[in-house]
Amino acid sequence: MVNHPMPEPKKWTARGISALKGEEKIAAITCYDYAAARFVDAAGIPLILVGDSLGMTVLGHKNTLAVTVDNMIHHTAAVVRGTERALVVGDMPFMSYQPGIDLTLVNAGRFLKEAGADAIKVEGGADRAELVAAVVGSGIPVMGHVGLTPQSIKDLGGFKVQGRSPEEAETLVNDAKALEQAGVFAIVLEAIPAGLARRITDSVAVPTIGIGAGPDCDGQILVINDLLGTYDAFTPKFVKQYAQLGEEMKRAFGEYIQDVQDGSFPGPEHCYE
Repeated sequence: MVNHPMPEPKKWTARGISALKGEEKIAAITCYDYAAARFVDAAGIPLILVGDSLGMTVLGHKNTLAVTVDNMIHHTAAVVRGTERALVVGDMPFMSYQPGIDLTLVNAGRFLKEAGADAIKVEGGADRAELVAAVVGSGIPVMGHVGLTPQSIKDLGGFKVQGRSPEEAETLVNDAKALEQAGVFAIVLEAIPAGLARRITDSVAVPTIGIGAGPDCDGQILVINDLLGTYDAFTPKFVKQYAQLGEEMKRAFGEYIQDVQDGSFPGPEHCYE
């Protein structure tokens, strides 16, 4: 039997992404600005996450904890303006949902009303199920996120692989099932053993999107700066660089400096009569 790719809709929806499970692998990207979003969308990526990782890659913080809702609305709106077809998911930042359902609904609504996002993402498992159900019940699609949850690094003790012990693995499987029952349309699995990711993927009916979770997830996501080689503070083991644009940028800047200093730029072709 020949597997034919599913026809791509004019505009991806949360239900459309969910329907890809078992049909085709999902390639997702995290990006943060209008210019990048235009290229990502034109390439045919169906899902863009505007991640709170912008705290590190764009704003220069050591982790994601300093990111505000206003930061996220600003960048999500820019990405939305750069897309026509991709589903845009806004990442709910630290303390925008942890205090309770009422605050969560207000902030999740801002992502749709002010930024034009199609969905939001929250970190956590069974402990977030009631909250997720409330958001989904209000008409806002939700993406889940289990495993390494960067907003909990103070509790986790840093950026460490999760789910290595049998007890931790069982908890993560149950977390994913609880999120599915709460109504998420997909679940990010971050920094967990590949075998556990396979088990979780087989245990839920919604797509799993892996980042450092092996090849058996229903899809993969990478941060655009990691993928393109423009973030050099550190490179996680799970990253594959498809370009080294950081090095190319440094080369271009050096050439520009030389042209300015020797007077070859601007040339006659760059000047007005």
